[in-house]
Amino acid sequence: MRVSSRVLAFGLMAGCAMTTVSLALSHAAWAQAGAPNPGAAKSAAFGDGTLVAQMFSGGTIRDIRVEGVQRIEPTTVRSYLAVAPGDPFDPDRIDQSLKALFNTGLFADVVLKRDGDALVVQVAENPIINRIAFEGNRRIEKENLEKEIQLRPRVVYTRTRVQSDVQRILDIYRRQGRFAATVEPKIIQLDQNRVDLVFEINEGVRTGVRSITFIGNEKFSDGTLREAIQTRESAWWRFMTSDDNYDPDRLNYDRDLLRRYYLKEGYADFRVVSAVAELTPDREDFVITFTVDEGERYKFGKMDISTSLKALDPEQLRSVLTTREGDWYNAQEVENTITKLSNAVGDLQYAFVDVRPRISRNRDNQTIDIVYDIVEGPRVFVERIDVTGNVRTLDKVVRREMLLSEGDPFSTTKLRRSEQRIKDLGYFERVNITTAEGSAPDRTVMNVEVTEQSTGEISIGAGYSTSDGPLADFSIRERNLLGRGQDLRFGATVSGSRQEYDVSFTEPYFLDRDLSAGFDLFRITRDYQDESSFDEKSTGMALRMGYPLTENLRQRVYYQLQNTDITSVPSSASQYIQDQKGARTTSLIGQELTYDRRNSRLNPTEGYYVRLTNDFAGLGGNARFLRNRLGAGYYLPLFDESWVLSTTGEIGYIVGIGKDVFLSDRFFLGGDTLRGFNTAGIGPRDLRTGDALGGTRYYRGSVEMSFPVGLPEEFGLKGHAFSDVGTLGKVDINDPLVPDDESVRLSVGTGLSWRSPFGPIRLDFAVPILKEDYDKKEIFRFSFGTRF
Repeated sequence: MRVSSRVLAFGLMAGCAMTTVSLALSHAAWAQAGAPNPGAAKSAAFGDGTLVAQMFSGGTIRDIRVEGVQRIEPTTVRSYLAVAPGDPFDPDRIDQSLKALFNTGLFADVVLKRDGDALVVQVAENPIINRIAFEGNRRIEKENLEKEIQLRPRVVYTRTRVQSDVQRILDIYRRQGRFAATVEPKIIQLDQNRVDLVFEINEGVRTGVRSITFIGNEKFSDGTLREAIQTRESAWWRFMTSDDNYDPDRLNYDRDLLRRYYLKEGYADFRVVSAVAELTPDREDFVITFTVDEGERYKFGKMDISTSLKALDPEQLRSVLTTREGDWYNAQEVENTITKLSNAVGDLQYAFVDVRPRISRNRDNQTIDIVYDIVEGPRVFVERIDVTGNVRTLDKVVRREMLLSEGDPFSTTKLRRSEQRIKDLGYFERVNITTAEGSAPDRTVMNVEVTEQSTGEISIGAGYSTSDGPLADFSIRERNLLGRGQDLRFGATVSGSRQEYDVSFTEPYFLDRDLSAGFDLFRITRDYQDESSFDEKSTGMALRMGYPLTENLRQRVYYQLQNTDITSVPSSASQYIQDQKGARTTSLIGQELTYDRRNSRLNPTEGYYVRLTNDFAGLGGNARFLRNRLGAGYYLPLFDESWVLSTTGEIGYIVGIGKDVFLSDRFFLGGDTLRGFNTAGIGPRDLRTGDALGGTRYYRGSVEMSFPVGLPEEFGLKGHAFSDVGTLGKVDINDPLVPDDESVRLSVGTGLSWRSPFGPIRLDFAVPILKEDYDKKEIFRFSFGTRF
C-alpha cells in the first residue's frame, strides 16, 4: 500500500493535554520530566510534592468518573485503580493507580485529578491496529516478515511494540548480510481510533566481506587460516553461498574454529585476542581483522589412565588410547580418546561414567602429560528434548535418530553419536546439539538446533566409452518427502544401448518403528549388441524391508519378481547367446546384512563396513539359482581429513540349482565396477563373435587416495589416484574359443572431482596394466549431476 498525505511520522502520537496541570497527577508530566516513575513526577511537575500531597489528602472519595474512553468500558478502567468510592484520598494509592493504568499498555496518556469529592480519571486510549503492510521488501516475502513481528491486526498499538518489531525486521535482514537496511514505521490514522501500520523498508545492498586479515600469526599464513574459518571474502564465484556475507554470529563461530585448528596442530596456549569487524566508508562491506596469540607448539608427553571405579582395571583400557607419547598435541585426538574410553567403559555396564582428562603442561620441554580420570559421573537424566530450526521437517524425523529419549540416563557419547546420525540424514546443512540445566540438578534439557537444506535432487549423468559413445542419465528425487523423511525417486537412463525407467519409494520408519519399507517398479531395455549381440527387456517389481539388529548391524530382506526377455539375437551371434533367446521369469527372495562402522555414511573419512548379500531364486518362475556376494570397505585419514585412503573389495558367486545359470543372471564386470575397462569388458568371451558371456564368480578391489589439489577447500575440487583389480569367469563352457582363465586384470588411473554448485562432477582417466587381448578398454569416464 502507498502512504497517503494522512500519514504521520512515527512518534507524533502525542498524549492528550492535561486540563488542569496544577491540579492533576499525569503521565505526561512524568514523561516530560524524564522521571523514572509516576511517583517521581510529583516533584518534577510542580517543583515540590507538597501541593500534590495537599490536593490528594483529606476527605473521602465519593465518586470516580472516567472520561475519554471509546472502546474500553469505564468499569474496566476502575478495576485497575487502587482506590474505590468510600476510600480516603491517599496520594500513594492514587500514584499506584496511575502506574497500574499505564502498565496495561491500553492508554497513550492518563490524567488523575480531583474535582471536589470526586476522582476524575481522564484517559487517551492507544489506537487499535487495523492492518499491517510492508513496502520495499523485495528480498524477503511478506509472509516471512509477518511471522517475525509480534504486532497483529486488532492489537493495541504502542510505540514500544513497534520499536521492538522494527528491530526484529532489521535482524532478519542482517542475517541475510544486509546491514545497510533501514526500517521506518509510519501510521495512517483512521476513524474510531484505528490506524494502519506501514513498515517502509530500504533493504540496501548485501553487506559482504571485503577482506579478512590476521595479526600475530607466524606459524600459518593468512591463506591457511582463511581456510580454517567459515567466513569467506566476497567474490563473484560465491554466488551460491552466503558465507561471504558478514554475520556476527558466524564471526563468533570463526573464533572457535580458529581455536580448534590451532589446538589440533599442537598450539595448546593459543587464543584469539580479538575479532573486529569494521564497516567500510561506503557501507557496502566489512573488513574483518583477527588478532591471535599462537603460543608454543606442544607434543604429547606421558599418557596414563586412572579410575576410582571398583573392579575396573585401567590396563585393559590402554589399547583404546588414540594419543601417543611423542606425537604432536592434538585436542581432537584427546576428544576421540575420551569418546572411545566412555564407550569401552559403557560396554562394561557402567551407566554413569565421566572421563576427565587431567592435563599437565611442561613448558620447559614443551610437552603435555595427560591422565584420563575415569570417575563415577553425576546421575543426570534427560528431562526434555527440544528441536528448533526445522521449518519443513517434522520433529519426529529428528527425534527418532536420537539415541537418547526423555527419562534416559544422559550420555555425552550418545549425544555425539545422535548428532552424527541426524547429520547423516542429509536433510540439514548444520546440526548442533547443546544441553541446558533442567528443572532439577539431576535433569538436563537437550536442544537440537538444525538448519535445513535442499533435499530435492535432479541428477543428470553423462559418460563416454569407445564402444557405447555418449549416454545420459536423468533422475528426480525427493529424500524428505513432505518433511516426513520419505524417499521418492523416478529415474530414467537413455543412451544408444539402454533405456531404463524406475520408480522407488521408501518409508524409513514404517509404523513409527525403526523399520524401513519400500517398493521398486522398473522397466529396463538394454542393447547389448556391441558386447554380446542381444537386447534384453526386463520388467518387474520389488518389495523390501530393513531393520537394525544392533546399532551398527542392519539387515534388509526383499522379494523380487522380474520378467526378462532376450531378443534381437542375430544369426551371426554366438551360439551360446542364441541358446538363451526367449523370456524367463525370476522370483527370488534375498537378504543383505551390513555392519557399518564408518564415521559418516554420506562422506566417510574413517572406519569400515562389511556387507553380505544372498539371493535365492526358485519360488516360482523359470530361474533356479543361489547368488552370494560379500563386500567390504575401509577408510583411513592421512595427515588430516582432506587426505583419505580408501580400499574396497567384493567377491561374488552364483550357482544354478538343477539347471545352468541364465545369461541375464550372470555377473558382468567393467565400467564403474572396474575402471579402465568397458562395461562387460572382461571375462569369458566368444572369440568367434566377440560376444561377452558373463561369469558365475568374480572378485574386484580398489585402492583410492583422495587429496586436495592446492586450491581453497571451498572450491570443492579434489584429486584422486586409484588402482582397480578384478577378474571374472567360470561359465562351464568347454570351448577353446571361449577363454575362461579367470586371469587378473589391473588398471591404474587418476581423477578429478568437483563439488560444484550444480552438483558433483567427476572425470576419470584409467589405463589397463594387466589385461587380455580380447578385453575391451575404456580410458575416459565423465559424469555430472545437479541438485535443486
